[in-house]
Amino acid sequence: MADEQTRFDPAQATPFLTARSHNGWLGLSYRDHGEDWAELELPWREDLLGEDGREVLASGPIISLMDMASGLAIWTRMGQFRAIATLDLRVDYTRPARGRSSVFGRAQCYRLTRSAAFVRGIAHDGDPDDPVAHMQAVFMSIDARSDPRSAELPGG
Repeated sequence: MADEQTRFDPAQATPFLTARSHNGWLGLSYRDHGEDWAELELPWREDLLGEDGREVLASGPIISLMDMASGLAIWTRMGQFRAIATLDLRVDYTRPARGRSSVFGRAQCYRLTRSAAFVRGIAHDGDPDDPVAHMQAVFMSIDARSDPRSAELPGG
């Protein structure tokens, strides 16, 4: 774990992590966080709609929202930024988001091992007690020092 001065801060990291990426194009923005969770907002935009004639965000941007919120939750719990990879991410939709509404993704890293992080969360459109979707995911920690090929890498 990192000390308090260098501890990962999702509020400061989110603008950097979304500046030039797919998540930035989606317009993801930081909302809140705790010791093991983070919440982001996906704003409603017409070009992110799922179906013609319905003003509801498509599922793809919501999946991206939950993936990024998961990463932030993991790094927040670890206290540092480290390379991770999504191994499995499942999103179960319970209802469509309300028309012309932002969707909020809240993810919690509930278990952390040496090589894996386990995350669960919800996507909601303003009422966390009435979620749009539930999410469950597993991420792998990528650490060059644990890779036997790391001796071949610069700095390995």
